[in-house]
Amino acid sequence: MQRLLQLPGAVGRPGGRGACGADQEAASPVLAPEGGPPPWYQALQPEELRWLQAPEEDTAPEASLEGPCPEPGQSQSQSQPLRHDDLKEMLDTNKDSLKLEAMKRIVAMIARGKNASDLFPAVVKNVACKNIEVKKLVYVYLVRYAEEQQDLALLSISTFQRGLKDPNQLIRASALRVLSSIRVPIIVPIMMLAIKEAASDMSPYVRKTAAHAIPKLYSLDSDQKDQLIEVIEKLLADKTTLVAGSVVMAFEEVCPERIDLIHKNYRKLCNLLIDVEEWGQVVIISMLTRYARTQFLSPTQNESLLEENPEKAFYGSEEDEAKGPGSEEAATTALPARKPYVMDPDHRLLLRNTKPLLQSRSAAVVMAVAQLYFHLAPKAEVGVIAKALVRLLRSHSEVQYVVLQNVATMSIKRRGMFEPYLKSFYIRSTDPTQIKILKLEVLTNLASETNIPTVLREFQTYIRSMDKDFVAATIQAIGRCATNIGRVRDTCLNGLVQLLSNRDELVVAESVVVIKKLLQMQPAQHGEIIKHLAKLTDSIQVPMARASILWLIGEYCEHVPKIAPDVLRKMAKSFTAEEDIVKLQVINLAAKLYLTNSKQTKLLTQYVLSLAKYDQNYDIRDRARFTRQLIVPSEQGGALSRHAKKLFLAPKPAPVLESSFKDRDHFQLGSLSHLLNAKATGYQELPDWPEEAPDPSVRNVEVPEWTKCSNREKRKEKEKPFYSDSEGESGPTESADSDPESESASDSKSSSESGSGESSSESDSEDQEEEKGRSSESEQSEEEGGKRKMKKRKKVTEAQGDASSSDEGSDSSSSSSESERTSETEEEQVEPASWRKKTDKAGTGSLLAHFHTGPPPPLQLLSPGSGAGRQELLHRVAGEGLAVDYTFSRQPFSGDPHMVSVHIHFSNSSDTPIKGLHVGTPKLPAGISIQEFPEIESLAPGESTTAVMGINFCDSTQAANFQLCTQTRQFYVSIQPPVGELMAPVFMSENEFKKEQGKLTGMSEITEKLTLPDGCRSDHIVVQKVTTVANLGRVPCGASDEYRFAGRTLTSGSLVLLTLDARPTGAAQLTVNSEKMVIGTMLVKDVVQALTQ
Repeated sequence: MQRLLQLPGAVGRPGGRGACGADQEAASPVLAPEGGPPPWYQALQPEELRWLQAPEEDTAPEASLEGPCPEPGQSQSQSQPLRHDDLKEMLDTNKDSLKLEAMKRIVAMIARGKNASDLFPAVVKNVACKNIEVKKLVYVYLVRYAEEQQDLALLSISTFQRGLKDPNQLIRASALRVLSSIRVPIIVPIMMLAIKEAASDMSPYVRKTAAHAIPKLYSLDSDQKDQLIEVIEKLLADKTTLVAGSVVMAFEEVCPERIDLIHKNYRKLCNLLIDVEEWGQVVIISMLTRYARTQFLSPTQNESLLEENPEKAFYGSEEDEAKGPGSEEAATTALPARKPYVMDPDHRLLLRNTKPLLQSRSAAVVMAVAQLYFHLAPKAEVGVIAKALVRLLRSHSEVQYVVLQNVATMSIKRRGMFEPYLKSFYIRSTDPTQIKILKLEVLTNLASETNIPTVLREFQTYIRSMDKDFVAATIQAIGRCATNIGRVRDTCLNGLVQLLSNRDELVVAESVVVIKKLLQMQPAQHGEIIKHLAKLTDSIQVPMARASILWLIGEYCEHVPKIAPDVLRKMAKSFTAEEDIVKLQVINLAAKLYLTNSKQTKLLTQYVLSLAKYDQNYDIRDRARFTRQLIVPSEQGGALSRHAKKLFLAPKPAPVLESSFKDRDHFQLGSLSHLLNAKATGYQELPDWPEEAPDPSVRNVEVPEWTKCSNREKRKEKEKPFYSDSEGESGPTESADSDPESESASDSKSSSESGSGESSSESDSEDQEEEKGRSSESEQSEEEGGKRKMKKRKKVTEAQGDASSSDEGSDSSSSSSESERTSETEEEQVEPASWRKKTDKAGTGSLLAHFHTGPPPPLQLLSPGSGAGRQELLHRVAGEGLAVDYTFSRQPFSGDPHMVSVHIHFSNSSDTPIKGLHVGTPKLPAGISIQEFPEIESLAPGESTTAVMGINFCDSTQAANFQLCTQTRQFYVSIQPPVGELMAPVFMSENEFKKEQGKLTGMSEITEKLTLPDGCRSDHIVVQKVTTVANLGRVPCGASDEYRFAGRTLTSGSLVLLTLDARPTGAAQLTVNSEKMVIGTMLVKDVVQALTQ
């Protein structure tokens, strides 16, 4: 039945007349001759019926839908160009409802596989439609046909570019998708610019679309690879799960050899894996499998070493024992000297984070994790995948087929892990043939001396099946079991001989072929079976079976000296009617009998060779001539004639019946190449394990942002110590040669792990580290705490005596801000205050006097509030006596005004001086730079000092990772700025503030409502809390309940304007205006949290 969407354009309404008049109505292929509703009318969807039955004025364009009618004999295919006129009319109207209805029908046509390409001009005109629903469907259509109608799509390219700026994320993504679907080299620069902009979009969905567009652009113009790699590198650092799978797919398509791009994102990908969509999980797991094979040592290296030398490694042979006491030393030197294997913590992280995915509902994800464990896990841990794979055998037959292919390969090397699930591979009568054969393969691989009786009973049942291919495969499986397990060989042989009396010729033929292979192992013991087979030459007609019988009789003719000549006689009679494979074996039989029993068979042999000489097949003719010259003596007898017996009757090794899956494991499991047992296009070889582990510190380059809590959370947790003393002893970093076992022990608490046993790394996320570090300081014994406080109070009084008036001003403002925090204990108030005193003293005294020739600059804050207190950079335990803290001083950095000034405080709590303190070569993300502090030559025991370094964070909260080095050690550390420290205060008038604020609206304005607590209503507290969070300057304001602050980002100089409307009743409103939308969004969150605490 034809639907309305497939009708000629001549049709208006049911019962209505077209332009052709009533005479042609009866000839119409659509209208029913009886005048009732036609068949197509009954087949319409409800929406289509509603449209047809709508009032006339609602479907005004309908009057013009009646195009020229087809001729009476014209078919529907001939009237194809007219069938979409109604849709074109609807798309040309001014009514959005009609446009939407038309687009729904067009998309429905595409979904049903109908061709709607002729509507492209009418659809593309609506790409600028204001209605968002219409615009979405237009983009869906354009993605489908943009590649086919490239010229028309190019005419609308400016509209697509405008769509990239649309406020709606779906429209921006759709515009990019259409743009990347236009496969014209001339717009490559436009596509590249669009991808770069989309990669920085606020919406993860748009960034995901940008990742999808990268392979399209690369296939269009591979010269853009370098620029695309930069975009991939940027997207790989994305912390959203929506983007992860798509960008890894782009990485695999464009630059799979650039493993260095994965190093710094490895831990993030491992931890995000559980939350990525299923398609992304498969892609990421496949990529991480290849990555792990290049970066970690083989977990089975010691096991394989022992397998190569089993006697020496375990029990020792008798010869070794006979050699005396020196033999043990010889045995140990024979084994290659290898270090005991310790799994890299990052290797463990991958295995641990993929294990839960074995419970995924997606068969592809389970299969991906299974192949990862098979290729990467130690032998003792691979068994966990067996249960998950067996679960997949309850799925569709297509899934079963793929899973069984992989299980068949695994069961050859890891038979033990599937043995408990033997019954899961039993064959059901409803299984398709290919599934039955694969299950047979697995059962044969799993057969052992303990379970072989059960397996053979199953096989006996399968032989009675009606599926002949399956029966043949079962007989071959019985033969393999007999070959592999010696004690059941006779049982299997007797069972196969009984099958020779089967009525089915195919069963008998397959049995003969298998018996032939088994008899080669023990021919002398089975003369009776050979005689029995010889009698079957009259009844068996399958060429392969007849050839096998003839080969057996010829090979073992001495066991049946009376029967063999008679068989040759019979075969000579039917020689011309035999198949080629049988004729070749008849020639072989004649030659062997001529050499062993020439009296009886000489004439027969000559007769057979004469027949073969004139055969149509040239292989048979050549074989006959060759055999005649070799066995029949002649006057010019060649040298080979004397060795004819050795050539024809040489002992032949018994065939080894092996699984067809034996050599498939060199392909990566789960891949198309493994399924086909042939290298498919685009397949990437699984790398071999490295001999030496690569440097694991490359994965410490960047601490992922999503593992760090923000500065405000750190302050909150600082006020509430949580961890115990034992937990607090572990510092934020591990030293360069720390114990690998301690690192691997800490990885269970960490989402980002250390690199390996021999290099330093940050084994815990930074928020946990700093909590632990602080708790270890705050929870020492009371005696030590008392002594430390007395020392600090002495330093405070000394600092007050030495400090300048500007120092006193800043201290008084700091102490007043501290006194407002009533929740803190007395000790928590004393320590930050003493820290600030030490900072001021060290900053003005020791550091500036040591490093600067001129007078020290006054330490005068540019904003009313101070930043966060000291934060721990290196704990004294991890630093082996060297403790390092840092503060954001909010002073202009003298070397570069675009840099954030960071004060680094060093303290030596060890018994020996620390020499040569300096910053090692940093490995920084793009755009971030560091101005190092001058080297500190020596730091005596008990002494403290402060250095100033500048960091250009490039207006981002990315961490700056670098090494603190001494003469003997190096420590990996990381500084991540709160968003409020990335700006400097700006002082402006109220009018200037309003003027600039008016320029920063739309997407540059972020608004949040909040409820201020009663304790946060006074001017002093509000200003103090805002300026503590962000380095902003206050702007004068006429309204009493409104607060305004202004600042500029340090790197780009972008304005950041903050307005707080603290209404006496109802919720307060916080507004941030900034070109930097990310900075604005993060600043709003920080300020809201500070004000509502």
